[in-house]
Amino acid sequence: MSTVITADAIRLAFPALRRIHAGFPVAYFDGPGGTQVPDAVVQAMADYLLHHNANTHWVYPTSQETDALLVDARRSFAAFFNADPDEVVFGNNMTTITFHVARALARQWKPGDEVIVTELDHHANVAPWQAIARERGIVLRWLPFDPDSGRLHLDQLEQLVTPHTRLLAIGAASNALGTINDVATASTIAHAGGALVYVDGVHYAPHVLPDVLSLGADFFACSSYKFYGPHAGILWGRRDLLERLDVPKLDPAPNTAPHRLETGTQNHEGIVGAAAALRWIASISGEQSNLRTQLTTAYAALHHRETTLFSQLWHGLAPLPRVRLYGPEAGTSRTGTMSFTVEGHASASIAAELAKRGCFVSNGDFYASTVARNYRVMEHGFVRVGVACYTTEDEIARLINGVSELTA
Repeated sequence: MSTVITADAIRLAFPALRRIHAGFPVAYFDGPGGTQVPDAVVQAMADYLLHHNANTHWVYPTSQETDALLVDARRSFAAFFNADPDEVVFGNNMTTITFHVARALARQWKPGDEVIVTELDHHANVAPWQAIARERGIVLRWLPFDPDSGRLHLDQLEQLVTPHTRLLAIGAASNALGTINDVATASTIAHAGGALVYVDGVHYAPHVLPDVLSLGADFFACSSYKFYGPHAGILWGRRDLLERLDVPKLDPAPNTAPHRLETGTQNHEGIVGAAAALRWIASISGEQSNLRTQLTTAYAALHHRETTLFSQLWHGLAPLPRVRLYGPEAGTSRTGTMSFTVEGHASASIAAELAKRGCFVSNGDFYASTVARNYRVMEHGFVRVGVACYTTEDEIARLINGVSELTA
């Protein structure tokens, strides 16, 4: 019988947690902007660079070893997405990948065709579609969100879909508010109108194990540095779409999926590290089974911890004077990420004061600028706090006490 490893054991894997700042052990609440990295991921990357570093598809040993490691990484992410390895594409980051796919899709569209974007999304899933709107005469339609609930007005989506709609670009979860969107329902509506669905899974993938088929996605993009890996982007796409996308590529490069979307020499050490991050998450399960099963168990355990810790965070901050919390309440469909403001204080000043207490939080609009504009916080921004696998009750108590002192 498997035993999920403890929070203390998880924390031992992260050298960053040994850092002391202003006399305090650092509590990293900046995971929504990028998590810390366990030893196992760094060791995998170092081992590749020191012992296997080569370019691909040649007959000498280090090249063949590189090929094998990349095949293994593709298989690992296929398990992560619950998909097939030849549907997994590697790239620089989600933003770069999305620009690449958007321009490829737009080559097949005509002026007057439409793309639906949402007000809740990170602009990595907005700006690429704005770019093709300018370049190709594509029309953008916006799906609004409700500032009171922090959720999309999915009831308005069906009215936005027209015979000219070619694609819905939707985030699976909001990096600013923590909202988990009902992507499956949105996909059903979009597909009924003949549109494709491009899902930004960057904030979703660290908190919910993706199942791209259940989501109804046609594309799903994420970045491993949000789930304990290095800076690398990963795209899942339906094989038939990957095969026929009109992507810019070099003539001698492979013309089969998924390689036809991977321009130039890839970040091999980053891909190796990204796969190592998945294996490290899977190790939390304590199981000796296939990777998908291990990930399922690990994600379930992490979700339980995250829910408990986030409830402590939400209910600790909510009663404080002049503190406003944004997004869905604790206990609803959301991730362990929260944004808040303190009346009379810029977010940067709150973040700086919390850092003096060893609490590292992020501040600003986090490229979810449409969200910030809707809440009228563009000038001073949000303070954002995220619960990660290494977060503890004591750290959250320290954060709540710090905000309480600043609002007293």
